[in-house]
Amino acid sequence: MSKLCVIAAGGTGGHLFPAQAMAEELIRRGWRIVLATDERGAQYAGEFPAEEKIPLTAKTYKRGNPFSMLGAGMAALQGAGEARADFMRLKPNIVVGFGGYPSAPGLMAAFGLRIPTIVHEQNAVLGGANRRLVGRATAVACAFPALGKALPSVAARAVVVGNPVRPEIRALFDAPYEAPKPTSPIHLLITGGSQGARLLSELMPAAIAALPEDLRTRLKVQQQTRAESMDLARRTYADALVEAEIAPFFRDMAGRLKAAHLVVGRAGSGTVNEFAIAGKPSILIPLGIAVDDDQGQNARVLADAGGAVVIRENALTVDAMASALRDLLTDPERLTSMSAAARSIAKPDAASRLADLVEMTAR
Repeated sequence: MSKLCVIAAGGTGGHLFPAQAMAEELIRRGWRIVLATDERGAQYAGEFPAEEKIPLTAKTYKRGNPFSMLGAGMAALQGAGEARADFMRLKPNIVVGFGGYPSAPGLMAAFGLRIPTIVHEQNAVLGGANRRLVGRATAVACAFPALGKALPSVAARAVVVGNPVRPEIRALFDAPYEAPKPTSPIHLLITGGSQGARLLSELMPAAIAALPEDLRTRLKVQQQTRAESMDLARRTYADALVEAEIAPFFRDMAGRLKAAHLVVGRAGSGTVNEFAIAGKPSILIPLGIAVDDDQGQNARVLADAGGAVVIRENALTVDAMASALRDLLTDPERLTSMSAAARSIAKPDAASRLADLVEMTAR
């Protein structure tokens, strides 16, 4: 009978999407997949290739709020009891946690039942949920060589596998980068991100409008923008003679990423890994409110390699963004070298690497 992997993940697409990429690879190898998540995680799991989806009780909390933390702890214990009952029925060979508070109940149940476990960390900083659980995991996998907030004993045994991505993004690794030629169109892709999207929605059109006219008129901009900011963005681009496509969400992100000469976005783990695999020069604006500065650490990995320019929120102004755009878009040689640098840290085979670790760790 085929072996069974339970994937414990949830909270956001940043946890579910790499989990799905790994699941698809394991299915190709003959494995069966069950997903354990909460109601919020289920929103991103419509296409998750699981034969069964186990709903677990889980709750986030506010740091420093004892009542919130107590409520989250009680929810995790309830969810662990639910997971234990399901695991005794399913008898999984391994449980893999991808972080986020909904992953905690599944991993806790696996520890109690002595089921082999893997914790995968997508960011360059160990997340709060993973930090509390990783010490008991059978194996530890991470996306970046650095693993901040990890104890030395954990960091020493962490296996750098990368961050699994969708096949259509993986295919971009093999596509050569071509810098814009003089006087030819320049394709600029701006991704908003689910957190802090307002900042980019409103600032980017103003920054692009501040560029010299001979550069503006060459631009073909594609920007993810909050719905309430779309009209202002369209007017700003039209007044600046910039050809722009504005939408709250782009479905064909792989195709748009492939065509881009430069990308601008936040620095979530999925975003940074996708930019690296696609070999795209980028300007990254890490989310400023993150307690552990996980996006800042993610961005630093790409910037240290030479593949990205990082602008912190406290330094982000229209003039600062316009200056960064002008410097990069008028220097095709730098764009080409940044593309190669970004690709140098990519791990396009991350799904396969993580699946290998699953097969080595499972009972």
